[in-house]
Amino acid sequence: MKKLIYVLKGIVIGIATLVPGVSGGTMAIILGLYDDMIRAVNSFFKDIKGNATLLFTIALGGIIGIGVFSRLIEYCLNKYHFPMLYLFVGIIIGGIPVLYKKTNVGKKSIKDWIYFVIGFTIVLIMATYNGVIINLADSTGILNILFLILAGLIIAVALILPGISTSFMLLVIGLYDITLKAINNLDLNYLIPIGIGIFVGVIATTKVLDKYIHEKPRQTYMLILGFVIGSIIEIFPGLPIGLNLMASIISFTLGLTAIRFISVKNAT
Repeated sequence: MKKLIYVLKGIVIGIATLVPGVSGGTMAIILGLYDDMIRAVNSFFKDIKGNATLLFTIALGGIIGIGVFSRLIEYCLNKYHFPMLYLFVGIIIGGIPVLYKKTNVGKKSIKDWIYFVIGFTIVLIMATYNGVIINLADSTGILNILFLILAGLIIAVALILPGISTSFMLLVIGLYDITLKAINNLDLNYLIPIGIGIFVGVIATTKVLDKYIHEKPRQTYMLILGFVIGSIIEIFPGLPIGLNLMASIISFTLGLTAIRFISVKNAT
């Protein structure tokens, strides 16, 4: 039963990674998996069987979530743009109390808000980048492979660091549509090199993040909170009108309620 729960939570995390502005890492915190995942990677060889089982079941769920829901999300974003974005905003806002609670650890100082400002500013700066590097992703040969591995390393940071959406990072570097299409078409020439970069990046990032979470937990989560608030601003689509107004209110409420319910259940 416990393994099944890990798979189901992995599916939710997988879906979250597909949503621009929604962080898979944040979702892992809300679901109560984040610390266990970081610990399993960093101490993998201390309990190979236990850690491998944990990571495999979550990864299996993530793959299922991405594989099954990528086409659905792509369709809904194209067909119901405003309601879907308001659903995402509701999900993000619903997870903020969980993250804020994480900041209430360690020695408090007004200077800690500097980390919030840094995180907030980084997301805004990221959003100013353009997608000119799409040509590299569409090219062929060794340059294409090296670029995709590098892109995977960058994506790994977003995958592990709560508050930075993997899909938002893909949007920033101009690869969201290409990656979604590659997943839907199972384009291994694209997915394998980017997967290698993600794997290497995850191993490196978890060690650094684990160190800072233990040594400066409040400052680290203030930084993450800045990322989250900044991402809301970036994906906010504006005020809906007409039929989109009621649909957006409903979808926002559903997203907010669902995440609050999940986070409360995992806190008890």
